[in-house]
Amino acid sequence: MVDGKIHVGIGFATGRTSFQNVLRSYIFHLRESKFLESSRIALSLFVAFDPSYMNTTRADYENVESSVRQAFYSIKIIGPDDVEDIKKSMLSNGVINESEIDNCFGNGYAIQRNIVVFEAMREHVDYLIFLDDDEYPMAVTQSGDCALWSGQHVIESHTKYLQFSDITNGYHCGYISPLPSIEFDSIVDESTFRDFVESMSSDILSWDNVLQVIKNGGVTYADKQILVERSPILVPEENNAKFITGGNLGLNLTNIAKVLPFYNPPGARGEDSFLSTCLHKHTVKRIPTYTFHDGFSMYGTLLNGVLPTDLHNVSFYDSGAIIQRFYRACIGWVRYKPLYIYITRRSDYQAIMEDTIGRLKKAIPRVCAYFNNYDFENILIELEKYNSKVIQHSQDFEHARHTWEKLKSTLEN
Repeated sequence: MVDGKIHVGIGFATGRTSFQNVLRSYIFHLRESKFLESSRIALSLFVAFDPSYMNTTRADYENVESSVRQAFYSIKIIGPDDVEDIKKSMLSNGVINESEIDNCFGNGYAIQRNIVVFEAMREHVDYLIFLDDDEYPMAVTQSGDCALWSGQHVIESHTKYLQFSDITNGYHCGYISPLPSIEFDSIVDESTFRDFVESMSSDILSWDNVLQVIKNGGVTYADKQILVERSPILVPEENNAKFITGGNLGLNLTNIAKVLPFYNPPGARGEDSFLSTCLHKHTVKRIPTYTFHDGFSMYGTLLNGVLPTDLHNVSFYDSGAIIQRFYRACIGWVRYKPLYIYITRRSDYQAIMEDTIGRLKKAIPRVCAYFNNYDFENILIELEKYNSKVIQHSQDFEHARHTWEKLKSTLEN
């Protein structure tokens, strides 16, 4: 707490200046609900930015407009230089060495999240809410041929439910998957594409859901029942993991012993998935609040009040950029699949990987021909590379968790 108020942090791990528009929208929602006025809340902002992602500068993140800045008790903008300064400070106290600190604060997307969590703990934040820079506080449902929109009180919901949870995670709608619509044919039929997608997934993608997204032109609509009933549910543990997503995510920092680090193998993603594998003793709740994922950057005007009555179908035929986005997602999936399977289903690991490699060897030539893009051959190369390093990555993950505990001890002291 700070000054007798619950200290709530908003966290962004970003490399896009569009986070400013998203942040502004959330603050407008807080004012509309009078949340900051009616609740004893002190709000702080933590932004870890990567200037190399889109050739941005520090000023792009620091120049928060005054009307937004006024809502915050404190604002901390963290760039690569700041991370290096923090690392030097930690090393100087002798608690950890240089190789250890790189486990938690080296390179990659998980590092941005970890530095936000660590700085939030140092600032005595009670609840930290991670927001994505391409997700907006609204939900879209389908009624016949019409899209219906509703505002979502995301920060308010997380604050409410984190009082009795270790982690809260909301729902997502919109373009949450890089899978647009696809027309099956004699080159890639449904069975081939199913083998291709399921071979890359880590127990997260179900084919039924994928097929529904494809049929909806890449769109996932919010569940009306969830919006109406507004009841939280406990996230079940399946295959040794309680699945969470990195955005629309709340962390309770009041019990520092239960605050865990994010991790991903070098060059991979999946930092939320790996955290999911560590939550056996955590109370994790799926809370009834949605965010709209603008995965193809087509609906930034939503933040200006433009509510379309229908959502575009996204097809691979629309542009080469959509194919490239799908390709990059595939690379990301296969880079973290080996470690995820090794952690969650170790006894079946060899059989699963052999099956995965065999199915991809059959499917990839057809996928390359379908898209007329032979970059997809790299998917198998990356899978085999990360498969060969899975034991090393597993050890790195354990080292990261061990180092994190040592870092937390400096805060407790």
